Amino acid sequence: MAKAKATRAKESKTSKAARAVKDKMSFEEALEALEGVVDQLEDGALPLEEALVEFEKGVALSRRCSEELDAADRRIEVLVEQSGGLDVQPFDLEAPESEDEENSSDGGAF
Repeated sequence: MAKAKATRAKESKTSKAARAVKDKMSFEEALEALEGVVDQLEDGALPLEEALVEFEKGVALSRRCSEELDAADRRIEVLVEQSGGLDVQPFDLEAPESEDEENSSDGGAF
C-alpha cells in the first residue's frame, strides 16, 4: 500500500510538470524552456526521479513547439494558396544560399 501511495505521488508530480507546460507560453518561451531541460538532462547531475520529471516536461515542450510550427506551416500554405496558388515546395537545407554564390566559383564574367 505504501508503494502504491509513493507511485501516485510520483505520477502527480510528473503530471504537474506536464500541465505547467500547457500554460499560456509563447513559442519562444517554450523553446527556451526546452533548451534548458535539454541542458539539465545532458549535464547528468539530476537524480533519476528529477530527471524523469524533466524528461516528461521536455517531451511536453517539444510537442507544444512542434504543434505550433505545424500550425504556422498550415497558415503559410493557406496564405500562399489565397495569394494566387503558388507552388509550395519544402525548404531544402542542402540547396545553395543564392545563385550568385553558386555562379561565382565557376569563373564567370566578373
